[in-house]
Amino acid sequence: MASVLASLVAPSKSRIQDLLRVRCSIFGTSYNPTSVRTGAKYLRARLKGPSMLRYYPEPLSFKKINAMFPKGDLDLPDYDEWQRLIDVGNRKVRGKGAPKKAKTPADSRRLAKKRK
Repeated sequence: MASVLASLVAPSKSRIQDLLRVRCSIFGTSYNPTSVRTGAKYLRARLKGPSMLRYYPEPLSFKKINAMFPKGDLDLPDYDEWQRLIDVGNRKVRGKGAPKKAKTPADSRRLAKKRK
């Protein structure tokens, strides 16, 4: 009769906590008795970045295609680059282009401003 009563008694809270701690150490899970939000679910999840980068293939350009073949075999004209160079030349003629690079430190506009 005594053994039947002993089996009906609920285990103490400290014994349940000890069991939880041992179970977490065995199965490699985090012991969180206070149920604090840790973000472990999101930290365990696979990263989405690499699969998103692989979703679209790398865009091909005429420059890359021409680089794959030896010179003279396949010389595809890149009309976008050609038009860009024409536009840059037109802007330079009108005085709207990029400034010339300084050959010496004396030519630098930044140094000229500092000297004043």
